[in-house]
Amino acid sequence: MNRVVYVCTDPGVPVFGRKGASVHVQAVLRELVRRGLEVHLVCARTGGQSPADLAGVAVHLLPPVVGSTTPEREMSAAASDAAVPALLDRIAAELTVDLVYERYALWGRSAMEWAAQRGVRSVLEVNAPLVDEQALHRELADRRAAEDVANRALNHATAVICVSKPVTGWARQRLIDPRRAHTVPNGVDTARISPPFRPVAAAGAEPFTIGFVGTLKPWHGVGTLVDALALLTRLHAGYRLLLVGDGPEATRLSQQVACLGLADHVDATGPVDPGDIPGLLRQMDVAVAPYPAMTGFYFSPLKVYEYLAAGLPVVATRVGGLPALLQHGRLGALAEPDDPEALAAAIDGLRVEAARRARIRTAARRAAADRDWSRVVDRTLAAADAPELTDALR
Repeated sequence: MNRVVYVCTDPGVPVFGRKGASVHVQAVLRELVRRGLEVHLVCARTGGQSPADLAGVAVHLLPPVVGSTTPEREMSAAASDAAVPALLDRIAAELTVDLVYERYALWGRSAMEWAAQRGVRSVLEVNAPLVDEQALHRELADRRAAEDVANRALNHATAVICVSKPVTGWARQRLIDPRRAHTVPNGVDTARISPPFRPVAAAGAEPFTIGFVGTLKPWHGVGTLVDALALLTRLHAGYRLLLVGDGPEATRLSQQVACLGLADHVDATGPVDPGDIPGLLRQMDVAVAPYPAMTGFYFSPLKVYEYLAAGLPVVATRVGGLPALLQHGRLGALAEPDDPEALAAAIDGLRVEAARRARIRTAARRAAADRDWSRVVDRTLAAADAPELTDALR
């Protein structure tokens, strides 16, 4: 049996938790297990019990990251990562390791170095330019050390898998051999997420449900969506907004809803388990990704792939790669960022065209099929020159 070790040293990613990053980790683990591989997980945080279908994954915990100040936490995170080689040695002493797959973390370099030293193929999955992100949005005490960690991890990996072209560009600037970096966008479980059996809602149906799934953070633009809802309810009393998720913007958004008199039109779920997402998506008629204007948009939003797998028309703003992902409006509608009137018009345009929404359901589902996690992992393993792992079940 072939064996893979998945490494996640990021203390901000509870691998069995509810965050988008957690869902991502679980999806890759699930796909590796589905192929009949023996999977070991080395991580800083589990965030709870493993899902039943991942119960066979052997979990190896790293020392926790602690500290009351940023420098202390950075030093602790580096020390936690330094424990990775001993764990990998222990695993390798009992069985042959065929691949080390690591989710890039700000202070994680040891797994890629260990694999390179032992001639084991490796994948470094890069979801964000973390050094830049940390310095801009949070706090980074030792940027030089963080850059060194990134350079060492990237250059020791057999293949560097980046979720978007901007992330690939960031990685290639740091690679001695830029050809090692490949763009492989995120995926979706099309077996778990599917359209509802009911036909699309008629133009005059009540309620007509707009949906948003994700962590409620400023850079998700949900405030603009709430402002758009206020405009929409003047056009059609049946509009309802289903907000799925929790986050630092939850209180402010609740206050905004109350100030606009929209309490009867908004259903905010708070935190939900990933297993509940498919059912919530099936309650929606249109789904929204209302990102604000920003430079260097590098996301590959899981939410949009899930919307498409559910057969939903997607209304997104014209930022980053979203227009191309939505086939420039063929899979929904596009609006200018930070513009409630434009967002409302795009949503209402879809409401009144039921036949168009029916066509989009089929086209969106077809588009999602190419983003299924099985294909994402195929492309990742092919980049790492690991055909025997790609074909484990074939």
